[in-house]
Amino acid sequence: MSYHCSLRRNSKWFLKLRNYWKNPRLELSQRFFEPTLTIDFHTHIFPPWLRDQRDHWLGRDSTFRALYSDPKAKIATVEDLLKIMDEDDIDRAIVMGMGWTDAGLAREVSDYIIEAVRDNPTRLTGFAGLNPAWGSEAALEVDRCARAGLRGVGELHPDTQGYDLGDEGVMTPLLEAAEHHGLIISTHSSEPAGHLYAGKGRTTPDVLWRFIQNAQEFPNVRIVCAHWGGGLPFYALMPEVKETLRNVYFDTAASPLLYTADVFSTVERLVGADKILFGSDYPLLRPCRLLKQLEESRLSEKTQQAIRTSGLRLLGL
Repeated sequence: MSYHCSLRRNSKWFLKLRNYWKNPRLELSQRFFEPTLTIDFHTHIFPPWLRDQRDHWLGRDSTFRALYSDPKAKIATVEDLLKIMDEDDIDRAIVMGMGWTDAGLAREVSDYIIEAVRDNPTRLTGFAGLNPAWGSEAALEVDRCARAGLRGVGELHPDTQGYDLGDEGVMTPLLEAAEHHGLIISTHSSEPAGHLYAGKGRTTPDVLWRFIQNAQEFPNVRIVCAHWGGGLPFYALMPEVKETLRNVYFDTAASPLLYTADVFSTVERLVGADKILFGSDYPLLRPCRLLKQLEESRLSEKTQQAIRTSGLRLLGL
């Protein structure tokens, strides 16, 4: 089976048919009618006015400038996302905020995400974008967004936001607020080797590790390290690291731009499929690009399905 972004895949029906032929001993109801959900845990949307005022905000917000200075960098609205979800058979998407540096922009985009989630409660789940370096103001924004129905904070961008993710003093107020509201924290992650790209940054596994160690004091906070955690799962070969990662998850955002398909089976062996969150980083990549790479991993259908739905379990949906 292959996924093609240029065509409407009807992939769920293809998966059901393939399951039918590959498992002849199963009852018909099991072979053909077994659900094949897909949750995209890493997408981004913006208000239309931000796309229209792109040049203005490039001069106002450091994170926006780092990621969207290239005119070819795509900016998507909620309508764009829902259209792609329908085309690529995505059942639910988690809409990430950004690591904004402009507080006003952060609030306005979070408001847009809140409205999008309220209008599409069965399709979208939202995270708030803010800067932990705002201190008490960040905690107040967490409270506001949590009360409005958002389920997490992030994607944090420590490099452009100007703080050290491993700084306990900076991160503790956010961790306290996240634990109080039962929120997930998502952070950008950077590979310590390999090619450079817009927004790569220096949030490498050693920085993530210090943050995760500090977060041990908040056992109810779940952490998502985007982009395979910059390779942090590979250190799970060390027993003490694997134990400390018990509340840490890794999303697959932009994976085809970073790794070969072998990353899926490698990380699955190290931390388990339940710790891998299927995510595309739309609009940087369409979900079908990630579905294609997941299939190329040659993991079992059961394991692939576990990865495609792990976001539901993390969110308790």
